[in-house]
Amino acid sequence: MPAASPKYSMKEFARRGDAIYDSEIRSLLEPAHDGDFVAIDIETGRYEVDASEMVASDRLRERLPGAQVWMKRVGSKYTRHFGPRGRSASS
Repeated sequence: MPAASPKYSMKEFARRGDAIYDSEIRSLLEPAHDGDFVAIDIETGRYEVDASEMVASDRLRERLPGAQVWMKRVGSKYTRHFGPRGRSASS
């Protein structure tokens, strides 16, 4: 199934996705799902949660083929992390 073409700028995606997460979803998922991914349709507020971002996104798109998907990692400011973390500089 082809992905829906983006209807919004990346800035608008982020604004909408973060607003829905903060106002409607965060309290339902944290802390029980910390570290999992949540795929959010920024137009309807519907979402799917899974340890795999691909599974969460695929399930949401099965339910809503035209979903405008914003991905978040539950309990984290960032969806992905790059480089070392949680280690001291001397390790």
